Amino acid sequence: MTAEQHAPRVWRRHNDSSHLREPRVLIRVFLEPDGLDTAVAFYERLQTVTADARFTFGALRLATVGAFLLIAGGERELAPFRATTGTLLVDDVRPYYERLLAEGAEIVFPLQEVPTGAGFNVRHPDGTVVEYVHHRPTAAGD
Repeated sequence: MTAEQHAPRVWRRHNDSSHLREPRVLIRVFLEPDGLDTAVAFYERLQTVTADARFTFGALRLATVGAFLLIAGGERELAPFRATTGTLLVDDVRPYYERLLAEGAEIVFPLQEVPTGAGFNVRHPDGTVVEYVHHRPTAAGD
């Protein structure tokens, strides 16, 4: 078994994003189901940083390394997520949700609790699909 299969369901170095003054932009990288460990090592070397999160979302395994959100899974599981251009880790998703609705943006994935906190996906007026997410500790402290 790989390290990713033994990793806890949610692990984050900083499990609360409410301190962020500006959104953290995460470029999405889609990987084969067994590609997460190799990709994490590459992106750590590339940016001279260490991964700061690993978690699962359904059948997907994810990790954040610097400016990248690595998403590993089968093609069928990845398909619904490929249309999303990127992820913004923000201090609180609710004000973004309200502003985007007021601007006429189309909600693609409604605001809901996710393994790391809360998030939603939205199509901006120019057609760009973006995920907005904030991290909050779980009851277990993850």
